[in-house]
Parts: sequence; C-alpha cells; structure tokens
Amino acid sequence: MQFIIFLSLGIFLIWFSTKSFTANEINKVKQLVFNAKPIIIVPCILILVLSHYIRAIRWKMLIKPLGKSPGTLNVFLAVLTGFFFNLLFPRLGEVMKCTLLGKYEKIPVDNLIGTMVAERVLDLICLVLVIFLAISTQIDLVGGYAKELFDQILSKLNASPTAILLMVMIFISLAVIFYVIYIKTRHSSFIIKIKNWMKGIVEGLVSVRQVENKPMFIFYTLAIWFLYLASIRVGFYAMQDLVHLGWVPSLSILTFGSFAMIATQGGIGAYQFAVQKTLLLYGAKEVSGLAFGWLLWSVQTVMLFITGPISLILLFTLNKKSVKS
Repeated sequence: MQFIIFLSLGIFLIWFSTKSFTANEINKVKQLVFNAKPIIIVPCILILVLSHYIRAIRWKMLIKPLGKSPGTLNVFLAVLTGFFFNLLFPRLGEVMKCTLLGKYEKIPVDNLIGTMVAERVLDLICLVLVIFLAISTQIDLVGGYAKELFDQILSKLNASPTAILLMVMIFISLAVIFYVIYIKTRHSSFIIKIKNWMKGIVEGLVSVRQVENKPMFIFYTLAIWFLYLASIRVGFYAMQDLVHLGWVPSLSILTFGSFAMIATQGGIGAYQFAVQKTLLLYGAKEVSGLAFGWLLWSVQTVMLFITGPISLILLFTLNKKSVKS
C-alpha cells in the first residue's frame, strides 16, 4: 500500500509539473535531457559512486567497535545493493544491505541495523545543516520559499484539529494496549528474543561513540554530502541554459531535492518537481528546470539500476566459499 501511494503521488507530480506545457515544450524537455553532454554526465556518475564508497568506509568504521572488521569491498557492494533495493520498495534497501553483509561477514544483523540507524541519524543532522546553510546564505530568496512551504503545511494541520486529536488518541490507545500485552507476556520466549534484538540495535547505535578515529569519521560524513553537492554543481555544465549557475543554487537543489527523494518512491515526480521550482528562483526557465530535474534523477537512478544488480551478483560470487564454510 505504501509503495502504491508513493508511486501514485510521483505520477501525479509528473503530470502536475507538465500540465501547463505545450507539446513543443515537452519535446524540448526530452531534447534537453537526451542531448545533455556525456562528458559531464560521466564525472557526475563517478562523483556519486565515490560518495557511496566513502559511505561504505564510514559504515565500516561504525561496525569495527562491535568487534568485527568486514572487507571494504563487501561493505561497498552491500551499500550499492541497498540503494538499488530502495528504488524498488521503501526502506527495503536498509534491510537488504544489513542482511547481506551479516550473511557474508558473519555479523549479527541486529547489530548492523543499529549502525544503519546511527547512519540515518547522522544523515538527518547533515540535512539540517544543509537546510541551515541554504536558508542563511540566501535568506531573501530561499528563506521566503521555505517559509511558504512550511506555512502551507501548518495551515493544513491547523485546518483539521479533529484529525490531530484523533491521531493522538489512537497513539495513546495503542501504547496502552502494547504495554498491557508486554506485561502479560514479558517472560515469553518471543518477548525475550525481541529484547535481545533491541539490545543488538542499541549496541549498533552506541558504536558512534566508540569510533576510533572520530576526526576522520566526521571528515567522511562531510565528504559524502559535499560530493552530493558537487554532483549537482558539475551537472549544470551538461545543459547550456544552466552553465552560469554555481554552488548556491546547487545547495538549494540539494536541500529541497533531499526532501523530494523521501516524498515519493525513488523520488520519481517529486524530485523533478522540486528541482524545477527551485531553479525558477534563480531565473531558469520552467522547461530547463524540469529537464535538469529529470537529468539528475535519471543519472542517479540508471547508475543504481546498473551497479545494484552487479553488486548483488558480485557479493554472491566473491563470497560463495565463505558461505559454504
């Protein structure tokens, strides 16, 4: 159901972003995407692959305090496989990469899930920093746009206090029900297994505090997001209409594009729409903005659809002996 809802929203946003376009303008979008300079697209792909490799190294640093030292190649292949499966179903990639790495490196999956949650918390902190930089460096432009978006969200929430009250009541009721069930079954084998599983996740979470080289860990974290930013900045050179744009518009696209990637399945529709509306703030044409959104999304998606299955096959073939043993 979640998959269908997110995908439907993405399809709606694709229609919404082009509903005012003429047939010629839609053809223009296609031409801009397909005529993008390959000499620029290749560096963008390499930058993204490098960001995933650094993410793998950072994840390995989180795993090491657990008393395990997985192979860097295995971790890298698991990361690429995870991103690929995330395109297919929401959050499936997180489970897959932990399961695969746990299987081939003999690491408890619950510990790996804990480190994965820690990674997501770090990414959230970085996203908040990106938002702060984007708004503070161009408060008059992006700040007004962000305020307008937040005001629209708040107005929708304020318009339905009954719905909010109902959600709170449901949450409290569920909490009470789960508590009663826990009290009655806390000594059962199933609950004990759940406790052990949660304990493993907590051990993975606290691994951040036990990282050996914290300065390098912070450097890798910042490098990942800088490479995301750099891929957008380099991407501008692929389209003649946007070559004049620099780091500041790239920062804005990274900000609103990150939210868009969460909004729909694989970011389809939402990412293109967010990039289009963001570039309008910098004087870009609607056609060029939408085309650039499709270009960035296509580069990321096609790259993962190629590297993901290859990584899955390599994980299986390279670790066939270790699994048998």
